[in-house]
Amino acid sequence: MDFPLIGQIIDGRYEVVSLIARGGMATVYEATDLRLDRTVALKIMHPHLAHDQAFVVRFEREAKSAARLTHSHVVAVYDQGTDGDHVYLAMELVRGRTLRDILRQYGPLTPEQAMVFLDPVLEALAAAHEAGFVHRDIKPENVLVSDDGRVKVADFGLARALSAGTQSVTQGMIIGTVAYLSPEQVEKGDADGRSDLYAAGILLFEMVTGQVPHEGESPLSIAYQHVNSDVAPPSSVREGIPVEVDALVIKATRRNPSLRYQSAQEFLADERRVRTTLPPPRPFVDSRATLVVDTSRPTSPPVNRVSSPPPAAHARTRRGARAPWVIAIVLACVALAGGGGWYLATHIGSTIATPNVIGLSVDQARQQLSASGLSLQVSGEAFSESIPPQSIVSSDPASGSDVHASGTVSVVLSKGPERYAVPDLRGMTEADASAALATAHLVAGETSTEYDDKAPAGTVVRTDPKVGTSAKPGTAVNLVVSKGPKPVAVPDITGRKLGYANRTLAAVGLTSTTTNEQFSETAKAGIVLSQTPAPGATVNSGTSVSVVVSKGPPPVTVPKLIDMPTARAIATLKGLGLVPHVLKGAATPLNRVYSQDPAPGTDIPKGSTVTIRII
Repeated sequence: MDFPLIGQIIDGRYEVVSLIARGGMATVYEATDLRLDRTVALKIMHPHLAHDQAFVVRFEREAKSAARLTHSHVVAVYDQGTDGDHVYLAMELVRGRTLRDILRQYGPLTPEQAMVFLDPVLEALAAAHEAGFVHRDIKPENVLVSDDGRVKVADFGLARALSAGTQSVTQGMIIGTVAYLSPEQVEKGDADGRSDLYAAGILLFEMVTGQVPHEGESPLSIAYQHVNSDVAPPSSVREGIPVEVDALVIKATRRNPSLRYQSAQEFLADERRVRTTLPPPRPFVDSRATLVVDTSRPTSPPVNRVSSPPPAAHARTRRGARAPWVIAIVLACVALAGGGGWYLATHIGSTIATPNVIGLSVDQARQQLSASGLSLQVSGEAFSESIPPQSIVSSDPASGSDVHASGTVSVVLSKGPERYAVPDLRGMTEADASAALATAHLVAGETSTEYDDKAPAGTVVRTDPKVGTSAKPGTAVNLVVSKGPKPVAVPDITGRKLGYANRTLAAVGLTSTTTNEQFSETAKAGIVLSQTPAPGATVNSGTSVSVVVSKGPPPVTVPKLIDMPTARAIATLKGLGLVPHVLKGAATPLNRVYSQDPAPGTDIPKGSTVTIRII
């Protein structure tokens, strides 16, 4: 009852089989892809996320990008989609455990054991960074270890998608991953490849010490430490850790990104160099395989013993030659017997009915034919909707027909049902797609259109059935053709901070360009003063919106106040929007200004303080 999706079919394709895990953002199920007949891990985001349009847009974009990342140490992304309240991701199913499970079970690892896990993680990051991806959420929960010992990194792109969600979504993400956030992620929300390397350094620290370097009562206190405190060497927490491992952690976790490893390849090279100085890793469980040997002596095959023939009986014969007439009679009988045998062999019983071998394998058919004195010859292959592949679909002579005794029966083997894979037609024009379908023994079906941000207008976006689907010859394949980017209404971002404006535009598929900065008496620095196109205008997805941003109030030039009466100097400063700070001695008989700070002619922001001394 807690997991009602079990047994349900998501998006008409994924049958949910069983629960794998549940986390703060999503529930992961084992599911069967009914279309491709394969088992997948189906990550279904919690229902409230499906109502966050910014999250859904970013999720789809990041999932499509992650699907292009192929590497032996990266969990493959197969598909993504939305089905009602269910936003899902179909991924490669890795049967095994997470690195978090291993740390909970075994506690701190030896440095050499930790390197076994760190090496493939860095390989995955190196491949991802080279392809332009940043993970943003490296942690033990996202490092999967399969039952056969393979290490894979999961959830590329998901952290970026979550960052576009609501405040509650972001808080949930930060609570779960704050221990691995780089200082720049805490301060600015920015992340690049070096942020992943910072998290990998924290991961190494935790593997060899059993704890994260920064701990606190709240996520905020932990984030503060990332920004203001260096990560300590692991050996200061746990004895026996080599200084080379300390050096790896310290360099990877520098607070200044420019002082860290600048690439995963650089980190990986140092990690492998350090690995050569360590002993081989010990297994986690000291398992000893038992070799079972059959010690019984094989018996010799039975020997066919043939008893010696009895001594030949010597027939008694009468001495003397046989009479010639007796010899003639014997020869005549032999000739008659031979002629009769020839006649029987070539006429009487010379043909038999061909046995029925349809549906049998070659070996089964050969045995059946051999029992009738016939031999088998395979003459070719043919498609069949009913006969399994490599079984006999027809014979010559046909079943029941006469075949010469000791003759040969030719058979045709089944190739199974005649099926053709739907070709990849994406990016083709409708005419080219129709030609490609004809080549694949298929035909073009109905054509529909839809908006698409990436596919040029007039080109195929997708097909139904999907690419790779096995179809009968002559099957109609429906085409979905792009109408180009979908027009969107430009949101009103005037009066908003530039960062908020950028996120608002990105949520509807637009971008922003700062065209100018202007002083403003009414708007603080960083506030959008105006935008082009205007709010409400309809433009194509991907259009850039130009904005003018406030630089805040214009600067004020400090006037000369020396020798000015006190009251007048104060009034002058206030009139310019400056704040006077008056310093008087014990006695001020002249009641005039004799010094000021800043000096006359200095440009300062409106609202700044000017100090005057009175004599």
